[in-house]
Amino acid sequence: MKKVVLPNGLTVIYYPKKGNSVVVDVMVNVGSCHEKNDERGISHFLEHILFEGTTKRATNKEISNEIERIGGDFNAYTSTGKTCFYAKVLRKHFSIAVDVLADILQNPLLRETDIKKEKNVVLKEIATIYDEPRHYQWVLLQQNLFEKHPCKFPTYGNLKIIKALNKKKVQDFFQKHYVPNNMVVSIVGDVPNWRKEIKKNFFFEKGKVTKISFPVEPALKKNKIISLKKKMFNTHLVFGFKTVSRAHLDSYVLDVIDGILGRGQSGKMFTEIRSRRGLAYDVGTQVLDEADFGYFAAYAIIDRKNISLVKDLMLKEIRSLRNVSEEEVQEAKNYIEGDYLLEIEDTQKVADQILFWEQVKDAAQMGEYLKKIKKVTVADVKRVIEKYFKHYAQVVLKGK
Repeated sequence: MKKVVLPNGLTVIYYPKKGNSVVVDVMVNVGSCHEKNDERGISHFLEHILFEGTTKRATNKEISNEIERIGGDFNAYTSTGKTCFYAKVLRKHFSIAVDVLADILQNPLLRETDIKKEKNVVLKEIATIYDEPRHYQWVLLQQNLFEKHPCKFPTYGNLKIIKALNKKKVQDFFQKHYVPNNMVVSIVGDVPNWRKEIKKNFFFEKGKVTKISFPVEPALKKNKIISLKKKMFNTHLVFGFKTVSRAHLDSYVLDVIDGILGRGQSGKMFTEIRSRRGLAYDVGTQVLDEADFGYFAAYAIIDRKNISLVKDLMLKEIRSLRNVSEEEVQEAKNYIEGDYLLEIEDTQKVADQILFWEQVKDAAQMGEYLKKIKKVTVADVKRVIEKYFKHYAQVVLKGK
């Protein structure tokens, strides 16, 4: 892995990997957590609008066709802490991928007509989240689990703010955050000329970056229960515990706990609730450890009449780790190793991992992940269960 910082402040990380494909992934260090109250949703909106036309390529079709006509994959996503734009192409088309990404990130038209049209698209996207309980339950969980940290605000934003967006508002936000010294480019593949191509295409000037500090999130003093009725047959149950960010060593212990409780069809949650009792179709756990916050959650899709029973069983499985065995911890570590190494055979996943670790602290830490997982002990698991799993926020989306 090689990392350079160009004169304009742009950080570029190259990860050589043999194969036919190359991925260029550009991270802008701005997400929903960096937005002011009157900007909720603008990061996600910009992710959309930048594909609508540039001074070089006037339409969405012209932009997307540049990548798709050569069989490539081209997309973007927004999270709480970043906005990423990526292209995956055959390595012989590396220069095309760099050119297109540099174009949309430096020369967007941001036309009023496109902004008006894209508002409707984004509002429709938000409506699908409300319609889909598998997604909406996580929005509700973060809103109710966190009190002060801005991760409690949905990435998609506030409907009124999105409806009121205009060119000036969008342009001001773009010019403030989309500067080279607030971006990182990761390149994964076999392309010796990577530095030359990036420097040639990403030529914009350094800007002023304001460092944002987030408020200290208080611990939960008691359990919180949120219940909503929806017109659907199944009931969705999810509850979460505040934990730590990825920079904290306990985050690796939480990964092992997730491996014990929630892995595939052999995790303790699946075995007890679905295999033995047939109480759920989908059941498992999720650990989220971002650069500046984290939580651990358990979820299940069940019948409404079984809410209390399933919740008690899930909490019982979590508490059972106070007596976790050496065998259970080792199996979880083996699972994490296999799952992780198989995942990063995909160049796109590697590119994303590089950007994630760079935002946490340093991309080089990606190579330390499995070493830290292997150091987790039985005593660590018991300690972390006692430390973080006392009070929770519970969300229930009740079906018929």
